[in-house]
Amino acid sequence: MTAKQWVAMAGPDPRQHQSGTSVDKPARISKAGNKYLRKALYMPALSAARTEEHVRGYYQHLIEDRHLKKIQAVCAVMRKLLHAIHGMLSNQTDFDAARFYSAPAEIAP
Repeated sequence: MTAKQWVAMAGPDPRQHQSGTSVDKPARISKAGNKYLRKALYMPALSAARTEEHVRGYYQHLIEDRHLKKIQAVCAVMRKLLHAIHGMLSNQTDFDAARFYSAPAEIAP
């Protein structure tokens, strides 16, 4: 299963909602995924956004620079945590907070 499929299974993936003349609506999270998994990810994402330095940097970037609402930023952190969990499980590595909010060029070995 790919990281995108993991995110789609949990449901915090953004989906466009368009119908007829309503084509400029902002993307909202898909609620097609597992509601229990989505609920289980909310508190860890919120806690990490408030306490973990690298996650907090990403969270604050979303709110201050991209002007997202707090719930949208938490949802983005949930999605990013799912990608991190997928990477940890597929590569059998421990969580590396420095890789969480770094550019891909900085991650390369």
